[in-house]
Amino acid sequence: MAVLAVIPARYASSRLPGKPLAAIAGKPMIQHVVERVRQAQRVSRVIVATDDHRIVEAVEAFGGEATLTRSDHRTGTDRVAEVAAHIPAEIYVNVQGDEPLIDPATVDAVVEAIQEDSEVQIATPCTGISRRDDIMDPNVTKVVRDFDGNALYFSHAPIPWVRDTGDAVSARHWKHIGLYGFRREAILEIATLPPGELEALEKLEQLRWLENGMRIRVVETDYDAVSVDVPGDILRVEALLRGGN
Repeated sequence: MAVLAVIPARYASSRLPGKPLAAIAGKPMIQHVVERVRQAQRVSRVIVATDDHRIVEAVEAFGGEATLTRSDHRTGTDRVAEVAAHIPAEIYVNVQGDEPLIDPATVDAVVEAIQEDSEVQIATPCTGISRRDDIMDPNVTKVVRDFDGNALYFSHAPIPWVRDTGDAVSARHWKHIGLYGFRREAILEIATLPPGELEALEKLEQLRWLENGMRIRVVETDYDAVSVDVPGDILRVEALLRGGN
C-alpha cells in the first residue's frame, strides 16, 4: 500500500518570512522535517509541496524531493490534494512543514489507523493535556471523540466543559495534533467541498469535513507538537535538539 507523505511549505509568512528555510542547528527547517518523516516505517515516499522555487532548490540541494504547486491554495490540505491529483498513492499524510521535531512513530500511527481498518478514510492524532492552562488556552485545539475513537468535534474552546465543578468529576482533555492521513478518494473529495459554517466560526478546516459527514479517526500519541511560528521558537527547538529530541 503506497503511502506518500506530503509536506506543504509556503515561503510567505507574516511572522517569519521564508520560514521553511529558517536555519535550525545548521540546517533549513524543512530538511529537519523531511529527515524525520523519512524515519517513519510506513511511509513509502516523502515530497515537499511548495509555491516557491527557492524552497524547491533548497530541498533538492539536500537530496529531498519537491514539487511546485499553485500559489492560491487556502490551506495545506488543498496543496496536498493537488499533489494527490497528479501522483498516485493509496494513502497521503499531510505533515506540517513547521514542525522540525515531528515524531516518526506518530506518523506511523496515523497511517496504521487507516491501513488496519478499511472504513477509516481520515486519521489524525491527539495527545493528553496535562496543564490546566492548555485546556483554557484558545491557541490549543481540543478534540472530543466517540466510543469508536472517531472525532465528535474540534474546538479552541475547553471541550468537554465540566459544568458542575462542585461534583467529584474527572474529565480528560485531549489536544489535537495537526497531522492528517487520508485515503486518496477522501483527499480528492475534500478539495471539492465548500467552506463550512463551523469552519468559518472556529477557523478549523477539519470541521468542514465533519459538517459534510466525513468521519475522522483520532489516535492517541505521546507526541506533543512543537511548531516554529516566530524567531524565538527556533531557539527553543535548538535547545530540544541538544537535549536529544
